[in-house]
Amino acid sequence: MNERRQFSRILYDAKATLTQGPNTWPTTIHDLSLNGALVEQPDGLSLNDHPLQLSFTLGDSDVVVSMETQLSHRQDDLLGLSCLYIDLDSISHLRRMLELNLGDAELLNRELKLFVKVHEQT
Repeated sequence: MNERRQFSRILYDAKATLTQGPNTWPTTIHDLSLNGALVEQPDGLSLNDHPLQLSFTLGDSDVVVSMETQLSHRQDDLLGLSCLYIDLDSISHLRRMLELNLGDAELLNRELKLFVKVHEQT
């Protein structure tokens, strides 16, 4: 697979849920970026072109991060999800978590500007 990532990723092992229409499946996140996540494919999830809502709670808090995603790739039992939409509260919390884990605020600021630019075009 060609390396095309524009956004830094952090390893993040957390329980999450994927929602599509009336259906919800439990999953586990393996890594995160401003622009998506790598998650385990839940049993019973049929892959299609419909968006998936990814939601998870940050650490030992009650802060829920939620983003609307689309499937960008699948490898074995892992799904690469690209962010289509994320609300301001969620991206603020996600940005702070990434900043703490990456230790490079300037890099994250550049990535946030790129994220905004990419999503303004869609």
